[in-house]
Amino acid sequence: MQEEKENIQFQLTDELLEKVELLIETKNDKELKTLMDDFHYADIAEILDELNLEQAMYVIKLLDSETTSDILMELDEDNREKVLKNLSAKEIAEEIEELDTDDAADMIAELPEERQKAVIDQIEDEDHRAEITELLAYDEDVAGGLMAKELVKVYETWTVAGCLRRIRGQAKDVKRVHSIYVVDKQERLIGRLSLKDLITAKSEQKIADIYISSVDYVNVNEDAEEVAKIMAKYDLEAIPVVESDENKVLLGRITIDDIVDVLKEEADKDYQLAAGISKDVEADDSIWQLTRARLPWLILGLFGGLGSVFIMESYEEALNSYKELFFFTPLIAAMAGNVGVQSSAIIVQGLANDIVKGSLLSRLLKEVGLSLINGAVLGILVILFGFVMDMQFNFSMTIAISMMSVIIIAALIGTFVPIILDKRGIDPAIATGPFITTSNDIFGIFLFFYIAKLILGF
Repeated sequence: MQEEKENIQFQLTDELLEKVELLIETKNDKELKTLMDDFHYADIAEILDELNLEQAMYVIKLLDSETTSDILMELDEDNREKVLKNLSAKEIAEEIEELDTDDAADMIAELPEERQKAVIDQIEDEDHRAEITELLAYDEDVAGGLMAKELVKVYETWTVAGCLRRIRGQAKDVKRVHSIYVVDKQERLIGRLSLKDLITAKSEQKIADIYISSVDYVNVNEDAEEVAKIMAKYDLEAIPVVESDENKVLLGRITIDDIVDVLKEEADKDYQLAAGISKDVEADDSIWQLTRARLPWLILGLFGGLGSVFIMESYEEALNSYKELFFFTPLIAAMAGNVGVQSSAIIVQGLANDIVKGSLLSRLLKEVGLSLINGAVLGILVILFGFVMDMQFNFSMTIAISMMSVIIIAALIGTFVPIILDKRGIDPAIATGPFITTSNDIFGIFLFFYIAKLILGF
């Protein structure tokens, strides 16, 4: 792996990009390589993302595999796919050999199935090849799909002196040594070793006498989101992965950088769901892909709007008698949508952080109390507005009571729906977008006209 360079406020400027393009065009390899050597691999990836494919390939071919392997992992996913298509199976294998097993497996998984086998066959290191093949068998959304095989482990039967010698050898293959894990003769995880305890212990002491038996771990089939929650809760930089909770055979470890990627992907997915985008898409995707992602929720919104039209049509008599009701319809619909999204967003966030406690009934009662306070304040403001605008008092009361009722119903829906979805194994983030907005619009308009009919008597 490339030794990490100090990264001091790198900023990709037009001048730098133009310089790189000029060096490529003039084939000034020596100066171009010298320039790239001054940058962190993540910065080089940022530069390559701005170049065309031919220029990016030129730079990648110029640099050594130790450097380009890290660069490839930092490239935009679409750009990495294009670059890999232009590399032979042997060239990709050379990049793979420089990566940790988790990153290597991730890169190979992005390749078409027929190329995966060709690349794996070209990996010369048999142990590395076997470990990557093992990782590819796991789903990407479980601990096994996140873990790396590189770690530092010691046996409880070793002496401190022997342990130090063996750790030096193991550490060469590990990019960062977060923890030292202790296993028994059957490779079962039994604890962890403090570096301070190891250094201060006597040379002839056994590891069994100084290791710490308390150690957090996850099993290989643990959901990736659950792994992220555990690491966040206990503030862990790495966590060991075992075969099962019963035998605890140590298989690998998951580091915080992989968990950051999981959290980012989940946040992106939830944000898109909340915005009414049903598939994982990016701004640079094709029109067809973006259409498929957006259209389903737009159709739902269309039918929701048509539903509102039919509701208003059924109260045509009310609109004829009190034309002012029409002008307040957008206000009621907007309040219903806003309150619903607010309530659902708080619940979805709480579910994601595992802080939504207590029964559903207690949660709904809390929302009713909160809605009564908010509704009362907004209702009073509406009545004061009516007084200033010289509206009939009973008409102002109709708007105020309707608004309070709509706020209560919208808050209950915004609370109830994500909790129920979560209990049924459906991503509750879907309840913060058009689904909630549309349903609350319909309920809001219906309640508005129904209450108006009761109070105004038409």
